[in-house]
Amino acid sequence: MGPEETPLGRKRRARKINRVLAETYPYAVAELDFTNAFELLVATVLSAQTTDVRVNAITLALFAAYPDALAMSQAQPAALQEIIRSTGFFRAKAASLLALSNRIVDEYDGEVPGRLEDLVTLAGVGRKTANVVLGNAFGVPGITVDTHFIRLARRFGWTKETDPVKIEHAVGALFEPKDFTMLSHRVVFHGRRVCHARKPACGACPLTTLCPSYGEGETDETKAAKLRKYELAPGREELAAKMRAGATRRELRAQGYGLEA
Repeated sequence: MGPEETPLGRKRRARKINRVLAETYPYAVAELDFTNAFELLVATVLSAQTTDVRVNAITLALFAAYPDALAMSQAQPAALQEIIRSTGFFRAKAASLLALSNRIVDEYDGEVPGRLEDLVTLAGVGRKTANVVLGNAFGVPGITVDTHFIRLARRFGWTKETDPVKIEHAVGALFEPKDFTMLSHRVVFHGRRVCHARKPACGACPLTTLCPSYGEGETDETKAAKLRKYELAPGREELAAKMRAGATRRELRAQGYGLEA
């Protein structure tokens, strides 16, 4: 895992990490609530500079008011802004949602386009958002490079790049395209639950023998376990068991489980 690691060795180690993460998070999914491509596109645009939890808290009301691109294109800016206010930067986000909805209605017959080159021309949509939509709504493999993915790709020694597009291509060279979407989910899940930005829970990580950055965080197993979040947090064993058993996020909310950290 040091400077002597060969490209083949890096690829093999990367794929082993993916397998371990798959075993650790068999329930990994997009954490934004959606039922179709338009809802996922809107939710992902809203998730910029805020959390998925906060976005999920307002999208039920948002999509009840504006269920499709046509309805949202006809929204009054002030009314749209009020619904999404809690996500932050609500004026700019509302402007993006109105603009992208109008484009979808005018140029794509009201349907979200299923090509990256089209998606990235929509207001508020970059490669990250486009890959989220393609991978989760259209089944088109894509690597979603958000802040968690950037941090972990570098900690794992997959790349030294800092530019998201260069990271996407560098990591993509280590895996089969069919694995891109689920790899993205697993890495993000791990970043949110264990491999935190400020104090990673190294001692409670299943990747200790595979990660060249082991030791940057808390290595004591007991102390590290207390740093884990979401369903892996201490006291949430029942929630973790239900998720591993296949309960959906919607079912868990209906049962009264909070899915926030």
